[in-house]
Amino acid sequence: MLRDKILKVSLIRQLVCAVCLTAGALAAGAPPNIVLITVDTTRADRMGFLGSQRGLTPNLDAVASRSVVFTHAYSQAPFTAPSHATILTGTYPQFHQVQDFQVPLSSDLPFAPAILKANGYHTAAFVGSIVLDPSQGLGVGLDRGFDFYDGGYHLPAPGEDHYTSTDRRATVVVEHALTWLSKRPAGPFFIWVHLYDPHYPYEAPEPFESRYKSEPYDGEIAYSDFALGKLFSYLRANGLFENSVIAMMSDHGESLGDHGERFHGFFLYDATIHVPLLLKLPQDHLAGKRIENHVGLVDVLPTILQTVGIEVPKEIQGESLVDLMSPDPPSAGENAPAYSSVRPLYAETEYGVRAYGWSAVRSLRTDKYLFVEAPRRELYDLAADPKAEHDLSTTSKAVADTLQRQLDSFRQKTSKTGEAPSSANDPEAQEKLAALGYMARNVPPPDAAMGLGADPKDKIEIGNMMGQANFLLESQRIEEAILVLQQVIAKEPNMWIPYAKLGGAETELKNYPEAIKARRKAVELDPDSVDAHYELGKVLMAAQDYEAAVPEFEQVLAKMPGSLKSHIFLEIAYARTNRLPQAIKECETVLASLPEQYGTNLILGRVLMRSGDAAGAVPPLLKAASLRPHSPDPHVTLIDVYTKLGRNEDAERERNLVKSLTENGPGLSGPEPNETGPSEP
Repeated sequence: MLRDKILKVSLIRQLVCAVCLTAGALAAGAPPNIVLITVDTTRADRMGFLGSQRGLTPNLDAVASRSVVFTHAYSQAPFTAPSHATILTGTYPQFHQVQDFQVPLSSDLPFAPAILKANGYHTAAFVGSIVLDPSQGLGVGLDRGFDFYDGGYHLPAPGEDHYTSTDRRATVVVEHALTWLSKRPAGPFFIWVHLYDPHYPYEAPEPFESRYKSEPYDGEIAYSDFALGKLFSYLRANGLFENSVIAMMSDHGESLGDHGERFHGFFLYDATIHVPLLLKLPQDHLAGKRIENHVGLVDVLPTILQTVGIEVPKEIQGESLVDLMSPDPPSAGENAPAYSSVRPLYAETEYGVRAYGWSAVRSLRTDKYLFVEAPRRELYDLAADPKAEHDLSTTSKAVADTLQRQLDSFRQKTSKTGEAPSSANDPEAQEKLAALGYMARNVPPPDAAMGLGADPKDKIEIGNMMGQANFLLESQRIEEAILVLQQVIAKEPNMWIPYAKLGGAETELKNYPEAIKARRKAVELDPDSVDAHYELGKVLMAAQDYEAAVPEFEQVLAKMPGSLKSHIFLEIAYARTNRLPQAIKECETVLASLPEQYGTNLILGRVLMRSGDAAGAVPPLLKAASLRPHSPDPHVTLIDVYTKLGRNEDAERERNLVKSLTENGPGLSGPEPNETGPSEP
């Protein structure tokens, strides 16, 4: 009876608060616009509105003064892909199961843009990195429900800066968003603005680079705030600020040496899990309110939906914070509502599993304790030890056991049943991730995920060294990267990733024997990896060992028949090793999807000619000639084709064309076009 009465009171209070907030949101007579801002890799302790004295965030501080600020907000994962999936679905990582960039977001999950679009909102996304670009095979499914998704990233060409290929400066992302806003159709809008700049390497543009030379991470935070200032100024100048819901948060933080971790992804301490979170309501409702209770990023979506008067789908696992934001929130004793400080907050990371074969790590945070599940579990009394420096797991075993049971129970209740979506076996997408320093197995070892792999605490030096090597590679400091990778291999001779990275570095230097040696070792250590076979095949092609490259690409295509780049590599290798029927088949496969592929049309024409089908060679050669009218290569083969067909006048015309093109153009390309790799159409 008492429990039913308390529950009824709590439900009535939540209903009243929801009505009040929604009424405030709709006071202007139109549904509020929604601006979702996620600033990647941003620590809470760098925000002025959370107490920082560094002066990095004047624009965010100004918005925070007109917002509800959550002082103890926590991410559910210290990694971009799973954290953004949690923010946009309102579900936990163990439910949405997007554990890395190549795991697709399931279409049956609740998803912010799809929900808002169905309720009359125009939707647009502006992301700062290739890692969230579905058009590049990464963040697959994140574009669902968006009218416009501003991706279009690509691998850097030789000498091309990564800010024009794999990621964009914050001001460029904001400029793209402002362009869309200036041309948007009438009606309410939802935009997602994602800034990637605070992610390593920390290299803010001037004047921020010079101003924060001794603290380059702070320079990125200050620059990101500067860019957001442009967004806020536009909203104010165009009458869009007052009636908008603006939600700003980070997906995770950055360790910067905390607990020995330089970057993020391995650990679940405050440096990477405590994140900034503010919510500006329409008409500055509840401006200046500060919420000290623990909340999660999983709560953001249901809170936004309830604020703008949209029913929260039952599949959403986070809890609306509307009741907590009310002027007179209930006490924790009134049925311990979801926002209460007694509500345990869960987080997890599988980065160590997927990248290195180490153990997963999980945590449960209560009002007093932080419990970390790992091969060597940890327990911290945060009230007495806020920096989590004194592990109590052995001296307070009963508490640790209790929290372990709570964590296990929570995961059981919140995990999705059925087969988990698997990472797409896409070596081309992995190439793009590798350009930003990410690398992961296609299928993580199941024993590691259950805690039987190495404890990341024992391997953090290796994780840091690999992060440094990634930065050196991205900065084209290849020789320095090789030295670091060799040191990693000396410490961890049975780990595949440093060999894979070393092979890539040696390839950059065109040191093909060493590159092949390293790539073969990576395949030996991880024989089931599609990416390892693909990269070995690529370096063998570069070394013109076509015979050895053939089985590597055949293995890739056996597991991933849709990899067009692998088909293109294989058509070249087959042609160079006189496997003419196989080469013809590969060319036909490629042209079925990419009919404008110049190199494939040219190779098909040449191979058909060599196989005795001169008449069949004519159409693809003419197609190649039309695609690149200044190239003499198709015309050289057409001379032989027309001669064999007895079309002497046509052959003579081709001779004259070749003479003219070679005298005035680039000359001949060689036996096969782009024989070390796929050509562009």
